[in-house]
Amino acid sequence: MATALELAPRLTDASRRKVWDVHSAFDWPERLTPGETWFMSPELISIYGTEAFDGLDESARMTLSFYEVVNFFSFVLYGERPLISGLMNRMYRKNTEGPITEYLHHFVDEENKHMVMFGMFCNRYAGKIYPEKKIVLPREYAKGEEDISFFCKVLIVEELGDFYNLKMMSDKRIEPLVAKINKVHHVDEARHLGFGRELLREMAADFVPAWTKEERERFQGWLVQYLLSSWGDFYNPAVYKDAGLTDGYKVRKMALEHPTCRAFRAEASAKLVDYFLDVGLLDARPEF
Repeated sequence: MATALELAPRLTDASRRKVWDVHSAFDWPERLTPGETWFMSPELISIYGTEAFDGLDESARMTLSFYEVVNFFSFVLYGERPLISGLMNRMYRKNTEGPITEYLHHFVDEENKHMVMFGMFCNRYAGKIYPEKKIVLPREYAKGEEDISFFCKVLIVEELGDFYNLKMMSDKRIEPLVAKINKVHHVDEARHLGFGRELLREMAADFVPAWTKEERERFQGWLVQYLLSSWGDFYNPAVYKDAGLTDGYKVRKMALEHPTCRAFRAEASAKLVDYFLDVGLLDARPEF
């Protein structure tokens, strides 16, 4: 298995070969009309498989799919904003100098393009970006834990996002612009994920064995809560309200507790959880 230091030059070369311009990569329609086509694969809609979804006609389901994809793009956009800041703060450190910092420049450039891309879609067609709901509380860190936590947050946003990207990029039912945005995002994220997984694996091997039992338990408790709170962002009462559903908070509570939705979250998180178990950042699977 290649180390992060060995991966970095290859990923830099790939980024250079696949460079793209966010302002010319897409043909933006003058307008998109909710209710006339799918904007998200139906199976990915947050309330799919519930009585609330079954009770909607097809036009209402399509309208919901529009606001759900705006929420999804908002989720990824907000996840990438601190990522850019965090990566820039980690450039030119002793343990990231040379090829790693060189690749981090491409990483940051691509993430910035993604933010522009998602922001353009949301603002053009919905007139807004759904606000972020997470509250960041101060924490104490064991040695190496701050960097490990940062890259865990990166991986959660990118792995969950890529699960949706892969489902939508080839779905002929959905609006072609949405499919293309998902594909463009996936192509870049495949490199980011490969690099991030290996870097985090090395960090975990370097630091986690030295943590005390209490430090490991505290970190694992935080990691599970961060993953669950990230999933909570997919069940947005404002989305349900904008799509015409009544009592968005009641719909959110129902979906978070519904067996079909819980099973979906477990399936979509399986690859990510397997990774955390494999590198020793989790000892048990979380309950979704």
